[in-house]
Amino acid sequence: MKDKRIPVITINREYGAGGRSLAAILSEKLGIPYYDRDFVKKTVEESGFDEEDVEREGEELSRSSRVIKNLFNTTVSYKSSHDAIFEAEKKLILKLAEEPCIIVGRCADRILAGSGIDCISIYLHAPLKMRLQRTEELSEKGEIQAEKFIEKRDSQRRTFYKQYTGCDLFDASNYTFCFDTEKVGIPICAEMILSMLKED
Repeated sequence: MKDKRIPVITINREYGAGGRSLAAILSEKLGIPYYDRDFVKKTVEESGFDEEDVEREGEELSRSSRVIKNLFNTTVSYKSSHDAIFEAEKKLILKLAEEPCIIVGRCADRILAGSGIDCISIYLHAPLKMRLQRTEELSEKGEIQAEKFIEKRDSQRRTFYKQYTGCDLFDASNYTFCFDTEKVGIPICAEMILSMLKED
């Protein structure tokens, strides 16, 4: 595998479905970096935006924000902070993709495809019960509140993805691989991807 170039790998996911875990395994096995939480810091370094703004607006957009944004865009020349941060993230993604890497979220799959850059795109999903178990840090708020939190995060990510790509985040036809991480554990997902890379 070292004798050929490894394509960029992108991972989209439902909240709590294991995107970071899969990225970490693939990163170790392939010897390439992955970008998830540290993507925020790199965006800040490259763009000069405030870290809190990038953390808050970098991958999530509420439906009400989208309506307001679209309303302004049809009436006046308007560029929201979401737009500016997305453009900064897009620039960073294209820069990172100059070398093999793994990028979690941030519309990376569609950004790369739109620029003619080959990538393997992965989507992870799982039943809500399993995703609740994977977000134990929310347990102090109670299961009902945790469930609402997960549903909110998924909705915001889906709205953000739709706004900036025109595609549905949860549409399986957009991806090379789709995995139910309850039925197919993260390690097996990784092995299947690695197997394809060896045969490609």
